[in-house]
Amino acid sequence: MRVLRAAAAAAALSGIPSTAHALVTGRDPLEATLAAGSLLLPRETRRARLIAAAVPVHLALSLGWTVALDRAGVRGARAGAAAGLAVAALDLGVVGRRLPRIRALPLLPQLADHAAFGAVAALLLDAQG
Repeated sequence: MRVLRAAAAAAALSGIPSTAHALVTGRDPLEATLAAGSLLLPRETRRARLIAAAVPVHLALSLGWTVALDRAGVRGARAGAAAGLAVAALDLGVVGRRLPRIRALPLLPQLADHAAFGAVAALLLDAQG
């Protein structure tokens, strides 16, 4: 249950950096959400369907990575942020570069999202530990 709680909190909070960046720069704040939906529906262009697809994709990925952080013994915000950047290398560098919507996302906000995800997840895993 503690892994599920950590994953849910990290999933909910991890998009804050890219959303804030999008709002400040005048970009679409749902751009990253639409990109996540394209993992499940790569040819879809309708926003509502991509947003609906993004929810289970994001939750599943968040849970999977939180389980991995837990099993690897990653604890604390600093170690979690570093682990989140390692996850970003896989998510964005390996998988994401094959998908146009993910490839088009600004890199630094996405790295910040991943670091935030890892920090929140590992901090909560540590606190609940």
